[in-house]
Amino acid sequence: MSRPPRHLADLGLAERRLAVTELGERAFRADQLSRHYFARFTDEPGQMTDLPAAARQELAANLLPRLLTAERELSCDGGATRKTLWRAFDGALIESVLMKYPDRVTMCVSSQAGCGMACPFCATGQAGLTRNLSTAEIVAQVVAGARALASGGAGDVSAAPSPRAAAAAARVSNVVFMGMGEPLANYRNVVAAVRRLTDPVPGGLGISQRSVTVSTVGLVPAIGRLAAEGLSVTLAVSLHAPDDEARDELVPVNRRWKVAEVLAAAWEYAAVTGRRVSIEYALIKDVNDQPWRAGLLGSLLAGHLAHVNLIPLNPTPGSKWTASLPPVQREFVRGIAAHGVPVTVRDTRGREIDGACGQLAVFPGR
Repeated sequence: MSRPPRHLADLGLAERRLAVTELGERAFRADQLSRHYFARFTDEPGQMTDLPAAARQELAANLLPRLLTAERELSCDGGATRKTLWRAFDGALIESVLMKYPDRVTMCVSSQAGCGMACPFCATGQAGLTRNLSTAEIVAQVVAGARALASGGAGDVSAAPSPRAAAAAARVSNVVFMGMGEPLANYRNVVAAVRRLTDPVPGGLGISQRSVTVSTVGLVPAIGRLAAEGLSVTLAVSLHAPDDEARDELVPVNRRWKVAEVLAAAWEYAAVTGRRVSIEYALIKDVNDQPWRAGLLGSLLAGHLAHVNLIPLNPTPGSKWTASLPPVQREFVRGIAAHGVPVTVRDTRGREIDGACGQLAVFPGR
């Protein structure tokens, strides 16, 4: 399988400087090139007027190849939510979602084309895995969102509660690795992408590590590796059931690493990083929404640095399952909260454009 062409976002700043010198240019040109990409969000040689005219094309061709091409865009929520279908160099298709709020802008990015985890309630999981995305392909999704905002796509920020919030709403302030794929199954490229997204300009985009969330269905060894990286990103564990019987069906990887092992790894991550773990839980009618499961979940999480993020199941094509009824959802919330565990219900942004959790998938003819 061929690899995506080399891009400066695949490289650390020192590696970029070396690559530039190998092209016959002085090392500081790498910093200039990086500022164009990470601060001005451009890869167009004609806009790089601080670079020698004779060098622009070669530098851009070697270090700023176009990795993703927008095939289709859909929006909803009055334009506040926008999903983009991207085509990669080899024809692989991925999706990302930009979500604008009064005080922030969140990019939901894909880390793989498809997903190999095969969770039966998730459209992406049912599509299967095509390949891992490169570091630069992941970063490019966020840069594209930043470019759209900088060119006037931020919309009206007058509703922001403060000038500081308005400034945050005019740029990509948060990134969640909750798009297509299992991030920790593409460990090396995802961690490198986190560093590019959070390194200060010209190294990267300069987003706060605390504003980045990396999700996982529970790859226990990789959670341990992530804890040792020295990062302060939020870990989100897609649990979806507190008992092994239900989780074996909903999250097939549970047959390898059981609930107790996954939570033990999560608590170790919290202990090492000091960061609260987000427990993701899709509420599915008559499958995992029973009161006793709420009580069991609350008891497992009580006393730990954790927060439960309940997600009403989003509809996917051909699914036999549906979301829990509102009274059942409210009872589930009470059952968890009774154990002193913080719990919220996620805003179902993007349902109308198949851009909500579990809906990102690219099917032939879609």
